[in-house]
Amino acid sequence: MSSTVSDNINNAQQKVVLIGRPNSGKSLLFNQLTGLQQKVANFPGVTVELKSGKMKDLTIVDFPGTYSLHSFSQDEQVAVDAIYKALDSDETGLIVCVLDASRLERSLVFGLQIQALAKKHNKGFVFVINMIDDALRFGHEIDVQGLSTELGSPVFALSAKTLIGLSEFQQALPELVEKQQSTIPKIVNDNHDDVIKQSRQLAYKFGMNANVVLKQQNRIDQFLLHNWLGGVAFMAIMFLLFQSIFTWATPLMDAVESGIGILASFVSKMLPEGIFNDFLNDAIFGGVGSFLVFVPQIMVLTFIIGLLEDSGYLARAALICHKPLSFFGLSGRSFIPYLSGHACAIPAIMAARTIESPRKRLITMMTIPLMSCSARLPVYALLIAVFIPQVQYLGGLVNTQGMVFFGLYMTGIVTALIVSFVMDKMHFADSDKSEMPFILELPSYRLPHWKPLMYRVLNSAKYFIRRAAPVIFMVSVGIWILGYFPIHEGGLENSYLGHIGHFIEPLFEPLGIDWRYGVAILMSFLAREVFVGTLGTLFGIEGADENIAGLAANIQNDGLTFAAGMGLLMFYVIALQCVATVATIKAETGSQKIAWGLVVGYGALAYLMAFIVYNIF
Repeated sequence: MSSTVSDNINNAQQKVVLIGRPNSGKSLLFNQLTGLQQKVANFPGVTVELKSGKMKDLTIVDFPGTYSLHSFSQDEQVAVDAIYKALDSDETGLIVCVLDASRLERSLVFGLQIQALAKKHNKGFVFVINMIDDALRFGHEIDVQGLSTELGSPVFALSAKTLIGLSEFQQALPELVEKQQSTIPKIVNDNHDDVIKQSRQLAYKFGMNANVVLKQQNRIDQFLLHNWLGGVAFMAIMFLLFQSIFTWATPLMDAVESGIGILASFVSKMLPEGIFNDFLNDAIFGGVGSFLVFVPQIMVLTFIIGLLEDSGYLARAALICHKPLSFFGLSGRSFIPYLSGHACAIPAIMAARTIESPRKRLITMMTIPLMSCSARLPVYALLIAVFIPQVQYLGGLVNTQGMVFFGLYMTGIVTALIVSFVMDKMHFADSDKSEMPFILELPSYRLPHWKPLMYRVLNSAKYFIRRAAPVIFMVSVGIWILGYFPIHEGGLENSYLGHIGHFIEPLFEPLGIDWRYGVAILMSFLAREVFVGTLGTLFGIEGADENIAGLAANIQNDGLTFAAGMGLLMFYVIALQCVATVATIKAETGSQKIAWGLVVGYGALAYLMAFIVYNIF
């Protein structure tokens, strides 16, 4: 089975359109049919753009999940617009509506609306009852043939997770498209009350007892959504999340660092001394190699967030956070983009489309850059390794470095909340404060589907390397050339880079750092992780044949003070140093003034806070 991804759907083939509510497993079904690995999660707003892939001679299109044809948010509007466009297109061969076996009544309300539209547009239509494994787990077997007769459309029962019934559906798809199976629903009625009544009757006759599912779900929710126990559990989960980035990733980081050191020594011995040898040692192994050491932490972060997403806990966390976030002018839905921002700000800003209120959506997007994304991880990890001793507690589950790491992330979150509060009180966004009530569907608790999760983890590492490595390579080469020449006339201090660095040094002296760190900060405005690569190159040039990968040890030996190090950490918690994020903010807000205003504003605030921290310590 071959597969490709395209945002522009292939017009040469018949399309099979997947439509369904959030949490119905639609995207996982899409992955299984096409062999692709689109992100799957238990909350709306994950898929806010059309994705397509091939299954043999068919083009499968995954539409954004939506609860209703009457949209309340931007991502739902994307889905609704796309649905009507697909129904009007001659290239659409079949509409597949994905239902949730454990919540058949709710799924059918939307499904019957889509079925009626498909009938009016004379489009082939089929129902897929997904997550049939949940029904079987509770001892319920759905009468597929009887339900198909009642609905007047073909019905398939399957599990995209356990693959039950999937092969039968795959085999039937080409024939269904070829026949252009028309729908013959008993009720073609736009009256919402009639649709709800029919859905309830069908779910009662053919569906599983919803109380059985809710009883199990409620037992867990009694603890996780308890008035104060839920908050304690939430803080404990967040604390363990950031602790795990250090404790779980340390062995992998040590292995990567050792591997880079061994490779560097081997290559250095194989080549004669000279400029090329120095370039490989200083720019490649010293610069690019220094940031590769921190890739395991990004993988661990992605893995933990993936567990929270796939299990269904994120929706509960959004519910827990709604009341406190409302005080700061935000919504419970702001929590999901905020948490996503700890991986990467770009998809997090796009995920803010799920927030119904234009005011809260804008404030959320503008404060997401204060979340500590994965690009900050190398900077945090490097400086923490330099200044914070690794003292372990509770058998190694908790250590001081992880606690400081958690503190840095919380500092970013608290700063974002304070900025949000100020923006809200300043009436920065739309002055109309009339809001819709906060409504959020709580998905069933489920075990993660491990294959897509592990693919996501590996893909996060590949994406980070692919995005950061070219920039770090170019910066490292540029820094090396400026710092190496004229190397025989007094070393790094008197190089071209040294002259540039000393020119800008007065700007950074109030923070207790010299020109080398100043150069690294300026270079990192391209991307934060460049800070590590730049320092790796600079210390590589100075250190000559010393330990190339041991950048933390080089900084310790250099004598950077604790106060200056803490100030640097504070600077990177706040400063907006990512060109791609700026571009995304500009695209989503439609305002260049807002995008570059955030760069200047957060940059000035970061400098001020770094100065305060330096003088406090």
